[in-house]
Amino acid sequence: MAKVAFIGLGVMGYPMAGYLLKKGGHDVTVYNRTFAKAEKWVAEYGAGRAVRTPAEAADGADFVLSCVGNDDDLRSVTTGPDGAFSKMKADAVFVDNTTASADVARELYAIAQKQGFHFIDAPVSGGQAGAENGILTVMCGGDEAIFNRAKPVISCYARMVNLIGGPGAGQLTKMVNQIAIAGLVQGLSEAVHFAQKAELDVAKVMDTISKGAAQSWQMENRWETMNTGKFDYGFAVEWMRKDLSMCLDEARRNGASLPITATVDQFYSEVEKLGGSRWDTSSLLARLNAADRKIS
Repeated sequence: MAKVAFIGLGVMGYPMAGYLLKKGGHDVTVYNRTFAKAEKWVAEYGAGRAVRTPAEAADGADFVLSCVGNDDDLRSVTTGPDGAFSKMKADAVFVDNTTASADVARELYAIAQKQGFHFIDAPVSGGQAGAENGILTVMCGGDEAIFNRAKPVISCYARMVNLIGGPGAGQLTKMVNQIAIAGLVQGLSEAVHFAQKAELDVAKVMDTISKGAAQSWQMENRWETMNTGKFDYGFAVEWMRKDLSMCLDEARRNGASLPITATVDQFYSEVEKLGGSRWDTSSLLARLNAADRKIS
């Protein structure tokens, strides 16, 4: 059992922190920008402690984990006023599960090294369902010895935890993940749209092709809700656009060519114009259907 702090109790962080307690048996302190959410977490799990600042959460902790919105949020809870970095004890480990830039990961790693503790960038994949079921995939960047110390803690809410490379490598791997997903979802959206227009039995089609080379997690978990026009499951469009923006920024730096990613990002901007900022990423189908209605 370790003394653990968790910063950020959103749709992902809330259940992740719960697994640290109920699966890991750790002594868990939680912080959330809205204090009532932290109090609710303590009441629901019947253990742990809610605090009012990231610094208070980090004070005396062996491991501090965070899952917040973006680079600015991450800097705020780490190096901002009452930030966690001001109270990190010597040799403690800060594990950041936020999907953020590789630049901020390297920046915080350097600060941690200077101050005598450790930092691992560890973005996650698997969405809200993965967090709630404790089966996230976690891709990490940092020092191997420190990763080996942190892996048992991270594994409380994950089924796959892997060290990819040095500082920032976790965030770069998450970009690879999002690039792959963007193309898959667009392809699946076009497939479902085509099947609908061809007046096929979409259920039979998907049951058949999902047993072959076209199979993917997106197909298995999203075709049915897509076919019925329900887009309130999983990762929101506005968050995907944030992630794709980071992918495209990084590609401009490293020279990678991402034509499909750039196109899908523009398609998501059209979904936002339809009012779909909070729809899940499979809502690319809604754009196709909306365009079809305009043509007809």
